[in-house]
Amino acid sequence: MKSNSSDSTKDSSSSDESFVCKSDLNQLTSESLTPQHIAIIMDGNNRWAKKRFLPGIRGHKAGVEAIRSVLAVCEKHQVKALTLFAFSSENWQRPVDEVGALMSLFLNYLKREVSSLHKKGVCIRFIGRRDRLQADIVKQMEAAESLTHSNSVSTLVLAVDYGGQWDITNATTQIAKSVAAGEIEPDQIDESLVNSHLSLHDLPKPDLCVRTGGEYRISNFILWQLSYAELYFTECFWPDFDEKEMEQAIAAFSSRQRRFGKTSEQVESTQAPATHMSDTHTPEQN
Repeated sequence: MKSNSSDSTKDSSSSDESFVCKSDLNQLTSESLTPQHIAIIMDGNNRWAKKRFLPGIRGHKAGVEAIRSVLAVCEKHQVKALTLFAFSSENWQRPVDEVGALMSLFLNYLKREVSSLHKKGVCIRFIGRRDRLQADIVKQMEAAESLTHSNSVSTLVLAVDYGGQWDITNATTQIAKSVAAGEIEPDQIDESLVNSHLSLHDLPKPDLCVRTGGEYRISNFILWQLSYAELYFTECFWPDFDEKEMEQAIAAFSSRQRRFGKTSEQVESTQAPATHMSDTHTPEQN
């Protein structure tokens, strides 16, 4: 489905299209379903810079500005949690100078943005390994968590040195140790137990996962947690992903019918009374 964006100043890798479910976004109303947890794979920074004959780090710097736009839209729609894929466990394979520049940029972001996010009631959290990060970065991360841990307006999760496979492996390792110690029996292991050992166990699973930059994969992001997330792919490079683009992603989500294994008829039969009473949903297509 083609994106509704008509901003000719934005760049993309091929066309201005997004891969979304068939829907008529023009029929959406402000009362449409809004995701409570959005996860974003921020892709396209290097290609954005390359198109402008700039070094890759300039693209990453421009990408930081896009985070503010996304946070503004999330605040407007009262999205309770936003998880951003800041640095994957595979990103260590990039050139050493780029990795160093990314870490420096991440550190500067924390120093510059944490205070304002705290004033807005945002709880800041981090998921991923910390043993491979610089000591000054870990110190800044811990300071951000300590300052904002009591905030309850919304939660911003930054995935740093994170991989979905690592997350699941780490969870199963903890469970295996509990079995070996005689604390639990093997037949007590179920989905709920595994989930309780994962990084985002105390947050609702993401309703919507957005990937910018024209790629169509989730790249070892929160694999377990995205099991029933709606996926939204856009050609828009991350630095160009502004408030209008974010609104479009939420609109696409709102137009979808989430069935969770049920038939459309089953979902519609259970939604109809709620819609009549609260007017919080609009009819959605298959």
